[in-house]
Amino acid sequence: MKENPTILIVDDEEDILEFLEYNLKKEEFDVYTASSGRKAIDIAQKVNPDLIILDVMMPDLDGIETCKELRDIPTLKNTLIAFLTARNEDYSQIAGFDAGADDYINKPIKPRVLISRIKAILRRNNPLNENQVFETETGLKIDKNKYIIELEGKEITLPKKEFELLALLASKPGHVFTRDTILSSVWGAQVVVGDRTIDVHIRKLREKIGDKAIKTVKGVGYKFEQ
Repeated sequence: MKENPTILIVDDEEDILEFLEYNLKKEEFDVYTASSGRKAIDIAQKVNPDLIILDVMMPDLDGIETCKELRDIPTLKNTLIAFLTARNEDYSQIAGFDAGADDYINKPIKPRVLISRIKAILRRNNPLNENQVFETETGLKIDKNKYIIELEGKEITLPKKEFELLALLASKPGHVFTRDTILSSVWGAQVVVGDRTIDVHIRKLREKIGDKAIKTVKGVGYKFEQ
C-alpha cells in the first residue's frame, strides 16, 4: 500500500460525505468527494483513485450503474471499489459484485471500523497480478494480466468477479477449491456473502464457457478440468 492512497467517496448525502472525508483525512488519505455517479466518473478519470467508496442508493445514476460504467473505463478497470450502503439483502450484494465491486461496507459504521476495513481492502493482494497466460487443451485461454479470456479464438468479456473466479479455479487444474477458499480468495475474508453467490457466478461462467470445464464436488466446492 502506497504512503498516501487516494480515495474517492461517492454519496448523495452531504453529511455522510463530510463524515467520511473528515475521518479519512485524519488518517492522511488523499480524499476526493462526489455527490453523484456522473461526477464520480468524471473525477475518477482525472485522479485515478486507489479506492472508490460508492453508495448504492443514489438518484439518477445509482451505485450499481456507476460501478458498471467505471469498470468500462480501461484505466479504472482494476481500481478497487467498495459499496457503502444500508442495504444488506443478498440480492443487492450479488448485484454489486456482478457489477464489479470488490467489497461491501454496511452503514452505519464506526470510524475505527471504517478505517480498518479500508486499510484491509487496500492491502488486499490481487490474485491476478502475475503476468501469466493460461491455455487449456479445450481452447480456453486466460490472460490474467490483461483480464481477457478467449474461447476457440473468440474473446469473451466477463465481469471482474467471474473472471477472478475462473482464473482461481484454472490456476490449479484438478484441484478442488472449497467454498471457503473461493470466498476468501475472490471476495475477501471480511466480505459476508452466502453460498448462493458462488453458485450464481459458477452458473454464469458455465453459460459462457460451457459446462464441461468446471466440475462440482458435492459438499466441498469446485474444480477446473482441462
